[in-house]
Amino acid sequence: MNLLISAGRGPVECTWALPRLVRRLEAEATRRGVTVTRVEEVPGDRPGTYRSILLSIDDAAFAATWTGTLCWQAPSPFRSTRRKNWYVIAAPVTLGVPKTAFDEADVEIVPIRTGGPGGQHRNKVSSSVRATHRPTGLVVVVDTERGFGLNRALALRRLRDRLRAGDVAAGERLKTQRWEVHDDLVRGDPVRTES
Repeated sequence: MNLLISAGRGPVECTWALPRLVRRLEAEATRRGVTVTRVEEVPGDRPGTYRSILLSIDDAAFAATWTGTLCWQAPSPFRSTRRKNWYVIAAPVTLGVPKTAFDEADVEIVPIRTGGPGGQHRNKVSSSVRATHRPTGLVVVVDTERGFGLNRALALRRLRDRLRAGDVAAGERLKTQRWEVHDDLVRGDPVRTES
């Protein structure tokens, strides 16, 4: 499971509290025999601070105990304030852009007849193609060429292009999901409080 821990748009104290909470999480994981790996770190504006840390945790149940709003209780090391609660958020995220495998064996090619301009040849011969990518259900129909072989090649190319475009869109959705975590931080009512 991948867990993104973020200071959100909080003050510098939240970016200071974040690595302390992560070290506490890592220490608890070590005691329980859970493997935690830091995948990505985004440093804060001051030394020793972080805007976010992305962790890979091999035990989903353990990760769930650290999911939600986390609170670090300590006085601010940067300014004098009475406030002592600094909040960060931990949320599961998906990594990697999905790649839809394309294998011609997964494509069902059906010759079809289409009407329209082109004369008798077009109306009597099944030279058009309907290609269906079975794993995704994506269908394309090609009738631009007079020959079945050319239409078949065009149909396969269009399927590949549409699958690639779908993978790019899915990757963009994953990036957006990760950015939204930073805005989901709710201060107060933490699932865990550490000091």
